[in-house]
Amino acid sequence: MRAAVSRKRIDWGGVFLYIFLTVFGLLMLAPLVYMASTSVKPVSELFLFPPRFFPINPTIMNFRDLLLITGTSFVPFSRYIFNSVLITAGIVFFGVVISAMAAYPLAKHEMPFKSTIFNLIVTALMFSSMVLQIPQYLLVSKSGLMNTYFAMILPYLAAPIGIFLMIQFLKQMPDSLIESARIEGASEWTILWKIVFPLLKPAVATFALFSFVQAWNDPYPSMMYTTREELKALPFAIQSISGGAGVIARVGTFAAASFLMIVPTIIVFTITQRMVLQTMAHSGLKE
Repeated sequence: MRAAVSRKRIDWGGVFLYIFLTVFGLLMLAPLVYMASTSVKPVSELFLFPPRFFPINPTIMNFRDLLLITGTSFVPFSRYIFNSVLITAGIVFFGVVISAMAAYPLAKHEMPFKSTIFNLIVTALMFSSMVLQIPQYLLVSKSGLMNTYFAMILPYLAAPIGIFLMIQFLKQMPDSLIESARIEGASEWTILWKIVFPLLKPAVATFALFSFVQAWNDPYPSMMYTTREELKALPFAIQSISGGAGVIARVGTFAAASFLMIVPTIIVFTITQRMVLQTMAHSGLKE
């Protein structure tokens, strides 16, 4: 009797939903797993038909060939990695700081043309970043910043999405929290960095993730703002590998380079996913 009751309590709809989501999640991971397996396939297994999902004789020769191909020039592969890390870190760090400094007065201060500025930020969200490539190039060229790291960082610091996210998050923050700090004698800088910024962690993590993914995978700064090979980033090097001579022989090498490109993105997403999913209830405010 008890066994019959327990069987009736099984939520079969929930079971099928979890099974469906699990299968769907595995299908979404399949391209990533296939790319990882291709990066360790020998040349003899790259063009087998029917293709094999996993290698029979895995090898790290593709990663060695990647270093040899990029080592034929005067710029080693490690230089491309260093440039990508430096440029991406600069875009993410300064982008977060500038967005927070811009969002705080727009959300919590009375200032002239406040609504007009916010409407301009919302309007900027409707335009693709590609539309701004030519004006940004002209500004950087006229300012004399070409062939520098600053040229590849500064154009991407004005990020409307970051300001918009933080404004929307700050609007939910009670004004009494800021007023209490002012009564205690805290300056605006102290309020921003000691009170507001820690409570902005979910919005900061979300914007940092979006900014990292865009900056890490974008080859256009290396194409537009510098002609010096030692300043170019990893996405440009990968495009050069995939489009160079002997493309067929470089399929494994290209897979190895692509795998190295995607690993930092997975790591950053894993670190920030919990904060990205946080709501105001989990940001430290108590009712």
